[in-house]
Amino acid sequence: MRPRDPAEDHRAASPLELLFDLVFVVAVGFAASNLHEIETEGHVTSAILSYAFVFFAIWWAWINFTWFATSFDTDDWLYRVTTFVQMAGVLVLAAGVGPAMRGEAPVVVVIGYVVMRLALVAQWVRAAVSAPRYRSTATTYVLGVVVVQALWVALLAVPPAARPIVIPVLILLELLVPVVAESRGETTPWHTHHIAERYSLFTLIVLGEGLVASANAVIDGLRHAEHLGPLLTLAAGGLVIVAGLWWIYFSREQHEHIRGLPSALVFGYGHYLVFAAAAALPAGIEVAVSADAGQADLSHASVAATIAVPVALFVGAVWALALRPSLAPRWNVAVVLLTLVIVASTAVPAASLAVTAVAVVGIVVVLEVADRSPVA
Repeated sequence: MRPRDPAEDHRAASPLELLFDLVFVVAVGFAASNLHEIETEGHVTSAILSYAFVFFAIWWAWINFTWFATSFDTDDWLYRVTTFVQMAGVLVLAAGVGPAMRGEAPVVVVIGYVVMRLALVAQWVRAAVSAPRYRSTATTYVLGVVVVQALWVALLAVPPAARPIVIPVLILLELLVPVVAESRGETTPWHTHHIAERYSLFTLIVLGEGLVASANAVIDGLRHAEHLGPLLTLAAGGLVIVAGLWWIYFSREQHEHIRGLPSALVFGYGHYLVFAAAAALPAGIEVAVSADAGQADLSHASVAATIAVPVALFVGAVWALALRPSLAPRWNVAVVLLTLVIVASTAVPAASLAVTAVAVVGIVVVLEVADRSPVA
């Protein structure tokens, strides 16, 4: 397992990586559907907290595989087998998403998560043996990941009342493993264009779930003619919002923001908000569909927030990661103000969807005008 050349020409996502993403989207879809169901029942706070935890498990396994692959993807039989084992872990985790988000012991989620992480440990061991230059880094990853996985298993023995305190600590330890490993050893050879493409592809897939939710609104409207008008409006608004978020994300080259270890960590970790918000948007659209049918035990403001808040988080995260450095102060102010308008739209629930869609379009216009402005 020799390291890949970080300056390799025409490096692109492999078919195995694309299949890997699709398997992960299964887990993301389960998390979003359970978020919709729990929010519809009126348990918004518990829905958000449980979704944040489950999504971390999905996202963290994905991000670790992605950064490992950009440095050590040999695409031989052993690499493929260990990757398929990680995919199996994803499917196990996906099976446990519903019970975990509804307050049951996260046994299945932890089992699937540990399977994914230990399969990656096997790959790090192989890298440590094959690439002496990166042996210290790889060994630190192995030790760090194994210790934290043991702690995740121990979590199952912790009383339920203590889990909300223990889980953030374990998440923090997970986040510290790459920081320590990459700092004390030789930094692994990332391919910045490849990394940016991988993140872009996953963003595309997750945003696509929003299109599915919009289509479901139309289908539901056709089944219930009395709701056709509002549901068509919801579907149209959802389409405009998803298209706008796509435009915003891809308005700048992402690889330019991965220059060294600090910026790589900010880019990688910051995408948690991007991915989680994008995946929560379809749940919000589905909640709005349920509310229109009188099946949501939520206030109008809460229903509006299930769409507006994920959109604002997505835009805010992309602005902080990629847009802000490339925009003049006046354009940055405009983007921030329009993002705040999206959040404030929840105060006027009846108009929130329209205001959110218009604000997203406004941000797209700002970015296009900024690109054509003579002043950088």
